[in-house]
Amino acid sequence: MFVRAYLRASTKEQDASRAKSDLLAFAKERGLKIAATYLENESGASLARPELFRLLADCEPGDILLIEQVDRLSRLNAVDWERLKQEIAQRKVKIVALDLQASHQMMTAEEDSFTARMLEAVNGMLLDMLAAIARKDYDDRRRRQMQGIAKAKDEGKYRGRPEDKARNAAIQNMLTSGQSWSTIVSATGCSRSTLSRLARRVADKTGIIPQA
Repeated sequence: MFVRAYLRASTKEQDASRAKSDLLAFAKERGLKIAATYLENESGASLARPELFRLLADCEPGDILLIEQVDRLSRLNAVDWERLKQEIAQRKVKIVALDLQASHQMMTAEEDSFTARMLEAVNGMLLDMLAAIARKDYDDRRRRQMQGIAKAKDEGKYRGRPEDKARNAAIQNMLTSGQSWSTIVSATGCSRSTLSRLARRVADKTGIIPQA
């Protein structure tokens, strides 16, 4: 059995490794070592998480997927949560979360098959409940955010996110030098919609339309 730690944050501005020391200490208290750590900055509301699926691909049956909180694994809608659960179940991976006390026994218990099935059933129900709560929290925050933006627009106060002028100037230089869009996206992490907007700026300034 290997313990594999999964650490996720929603944006690049957040520190995905923040909880690493807590996970290491948690495993050590139970006489176990974390075999590998997988970090990524992706939304928990999306299934597009390469590191999570690399972790699952690396797992053998009985391995532990260790997380700080259930919302690090899922803020998914019901359909995507079912898809992820099926993937985890097919690989026979056990989920242990620091904020889910009932899951801790799965780290150390030498249970018979009946006890193991009971633990899995109980933890499955609790995971479903906490995943649903995490999704509701996500939806509520998004709704409040949109309400705040709508109010600010009505009052003429909304200005949107400040432009990263230094990054955008660098991207425009890369476009001008003829670098491909794929190369620029990989190097800077900008979206293709942002790249398209900056390409139009370059075209307006130089009369040259950068190629995608």
